[in-house]
Amino acid sequence: MNIRICGTGSALPERKITNDDLSQIMDTSDEWISSRTGIKTRHLATEETTTSLAAEAAKKALADADMKPEEVELIIAEVQREIGAVNAVAFDLGAACSGFLFALSTAQAYIASGRFKNALLIGAEVLSKIMDWNDRSTCVLFGDGAGGVLL
Repeated sequence: MNIRICGTGSALPERKITNDDLSQIMDTSDEWISSRTGIKTRHLATEETTTSLAAEAAKKALADADMKPEEVELIIAEVQREIGAVNAVAFDLGAACSGFLFALSTAQAYIASGRFKNALLIGAEVLSKIMDWNDRSTCVLFGDGAGGVLL
């Protein structure tokens, strides 16, 4: 059984910092970062949490799919209560960079089994709160945000 993406949504923290901003707090430059990574800016959570970003992305994916939260049967993320998906089975899984692909494969297996007709997947990270901002070999690579798809 094939699956298809019916809706998408994303959420980013309001705060945006540039490579030039990072050069003010560490020995780096826009040229150094962008030539090695292609990254020019990133979003960092201040007030936002992983859950709040995930819930916002989920709501946008539901709206894009023209679906109500009560219609969702499976959620792979910890946002069931925040979006009002009272009829959904929900669980979280962590697989770092491969998390979305792992969740997509998991949802496909559940849908193919006939147990669920739809699934909401949300990938979200807020790494800025635990990042070592003195280590330019890693901190320049990460930003915070969330993305969701309704299958």
